[in-house]
Amino acid sequence: MQWESWAPSTCGIHTACSSADAVDEAVSELRMAIPQVELAHFIVFFSVKFDPQEVATALSRAFPGTAVSGCTTSGEISPAGLCEGSMQVVAFERSCFRFLSAIIEHDGFSGVEDASQAARRLKSQINTTGTSSNQFGLLLSDGLSNVEETLIAAVNWALGDIQLVGGSSGDALAFKDASLIHNGELVKEAAILMLVETDVPFRAFKTQNFDPTPTKLVITAADAERRIVHEFNAEPAALEYANAIGLIPQDLGPFSFASHPLVVKVGKDFYCRSIRNMNPDGSLTFFCAIDVGLVLTVARPTDLVESTKSTLEEVGNQLSGAEMILGFDCILRRLDAENRQMGAKIEELYRRHNVVGFHTYGEQYNAMHLNQTLTGIAFGSK
Repeated sequence: MQWESWAPSTCGIHTACSSADAVDEAVSELRMAIPQVELAHFIVFFSVKFDPQEVATALSRAFPGTAVSGCTTSGEISPAGLCEGSMQVVAFERSCFRFLSAIIEHDGFSGVEDASQAARRLKSQINTTGTSSNQFGLLLSDGLSNVEETLIAAVNWALGDIQLVGGSSGDALAFKDASLIHNGELVKEAAILMLVETDVPFRAFKTQNFDPTPTKLVITAADAERRIVHEFNAEPAALEYANAIGLIPQDLGPFSFASHPLVVKVGKDFYCRSIRNMNPDGSLTFFCAIDVGLVLTVARPTDLVESTKSTLEEVGNQLSGAEMILGFDCILRRLDAENRQMGAKIEELYRRHNVVGFHTYGEQYNAMHLNQTLTGIAFGSK
């Protein structure tokens, strides 16, 4: 068998991962790995090697009557460790969880109104039985839509004090076709919002690992809609960034972007505005929103393993032990770990703390769309 599973008995969540090459074989293995219990909802994270519509159809056949949400990834985090080319399911028992979900279309400004209305509608429905203290939101967004900031701000505003985390779908760094699925259908240029009510104790969290340096880069020419920076400090963007980190433009790539993040100060905190790729004309495309006049600071990474370990241990202590953690981890953190030969340590850390989820093109945490961050929900014993 090619599947791995881990099913905690005390929090009503079951997860399994298949490395099979064919959709039907992978789904069949996942069906065998998930216990025969009544499910409220399940979430699937899967490699772009699988056809999304085939995945949606096969899962609907294998789990009839159970709602499903999911997306393509840039890598999966499974019970077996860090994976690529796999299919991962996280299943929630109906006895412990109540799920409501909706699709939010990305359609210019109307998408903002749609996002707020969808969030308010789900909130009004779920608030008939619970309160914000036992509710949280999950958001899966199109990682190539370039509207995550507007989307999450609208959703967070409508949800009020309900905590919200999530991730943006990926396509293994191809940046061509990231997809979502919902209840048997392929979803494009949209997001999936899930509101969850549970009597299982939980904590939302985020962790990041960088410190700002004195080096500043001011965006002086940009295409904000497409998230492309043409100039920093009135110089070609790639050249100025490369000079700032001690490289030449020809050496820039995913690993250097991961190892030398750019951050922006919001209030008292710094948040990543990570570079996605360098373009042939020497401009830089970003994962997050940018605009002319924005001041970015070159940051230096701190110890990725220690910072992550500290956060996971802290959230575990708050719950008197975390049974399972649903995590949304930036692909740049994985690349940085590999570049610094820390990949095995991060993988072992995730296994020890029962982290499952996927590597994203962006992470959501309450009102913020983030990069180079791990966000998630940790669950304790019921």
